[in-house]
This record gives sequence, C-alpha cells and structure tokens, in this order.
Amino acid sequence: MTSPRLILLFCISLFAVQILYSQDQNTVVADSVATDSIVYKKKYGLRAGVDLATLARTAFEDGFTGFQVTADFRVYKSYFLALELGNEEREWDEENLNAITSGSYFKIGGDYNAYNNWLGMDNAIYAGLRYGFATFNNELISYSIYNTNQTFPSETVVASQEFNNLTASWVELILGIKTEILNNLFLGINLQLKRMVSENTPENFDNLIVPGFNRTYDFSEYGVGYGYSLSYLIPIFKK
Repeated sequence: MTSPRLILLFCISLFAVQILYSQDQNTVVADSVATDSIVYKKKYGLRAGVDLATLARTAFEDGFTGFQVTADFRVYKSYFLALELGNEEREWDEENLNAITSGSYFKIGGDYNAYNNWLGMDNAIYAGLRYGFATFNNELISYSIYNTNQTFPSETVVASQEFNNLTASWVELILGIKTEILNNLFLGINLQLKRMVSENTPENFDNLIVPGFNRTYDFSEYGVGYGYSLSYLIPIFKK
C-alpha cells in the first residue's frame, strides 16, 4: 500500500516542476518582448555647415567672391527646418558691358527626407522648398554703344554709376542628397529650380545677377542653381 507521504511528496514535486516550467516560459516571452521592443533613437540637433561650391568659385573663378552657410534642424522624423545665409560679389565683364553686383541674401524653408535609413544610418535623399530674399547693389562701370557702321569702332562710355538698395525675392524647389561620411559629418549635393517673385529694377538698367538667385534672363522668370555642402550635426537630444 502506497504511503501517504510518498503521494504527498509526488504531488509537491509535480507542483514544483510546473512552477519552474512556467517561470522558464515567462522568461523566454519577456526576453522576446524586450528584444522586439529595442528601437533606434534618431538624433535631433542643429546641423550647420558651409557651401563648398561658393568657396570653390571664390578660389578659382575670376570676378567672384562669396560664402554661404547652411543650417537645418529635425522637427519630426523626416521633416527639417532649413536656413541659408550668404553674401556675394560678382563682376559682369562682357564685350559691351562691365558691371559689378554685390549683396547679401537668406533662404528659409523646409526639407522632407524620403530615404528609409537602415538601423543606425542617418543619410538623406530629400526635397524641399525655400523662400529667398536678397538686398544688393549694382555698379555700372562702362558700356559700349552699339554701332551699325562697322567702319568705325563702337564708342565705350565710362559710366561709374551706382544703383543701391535693390531687393528681390523668389521661391525655389531643391532636390538633394546628404551622406554621413564620418560620425555626425555630412557631405551633400543639391540642385535648385528657382522662380522670381518680385524684383526692383533700376531705371535704364537691368539686374543681370541677383545674389542667391544667380543669373537672370529677360525672357524668363526662372533660374537654376546648385550646391555642395559640408556640415556637422550637433546632437541635442534623441527621440
């Protein structure tokens, strides 16, 4: 006849085994949940830099000096606020006209990053909109009077006339790429399509160049531009 003590010990053993098995199962589930709940936090901060194209033109292009600084700030996942500030001086030296345009500008707007990064990456293929505004001066140095009689050379007039406190505004669509080449250091390239909104034109003269907008044309309100940027992200927080 089976001893009651043996029966009780057997029941206690079964109960203990059941408890241990349940704890093991809960541990596996908890580990799985913990692993699945790991997320990569995106960096939020100020990314500031310079436009390398403007610096290169200053170094290698005769009659051009300028600089441009850029900045953006992530406001939500793939959305960024963007700002650009610059200054330019450019000489227009053609056969029949010599003039200098100088001034400053800013562009403000936003970017959307359409690139789905892998874990730990922070690259961008983005599109954005900007509103640009420039204040500038034109200096007409000399021009030649057109002469239909080729027997005599065209007369060159030394004008030395200045047109100050001119303004212009435009909107532009920007498409670009930014790649993180080192930790928090980004190299980028972008293309810009611009449309003039408003412009002060001097009497008896035309704005050949608008700082930040680039070359203007009599037959079109549109312009184009490009840029190469080197920027550094100053992380403020992660989210």
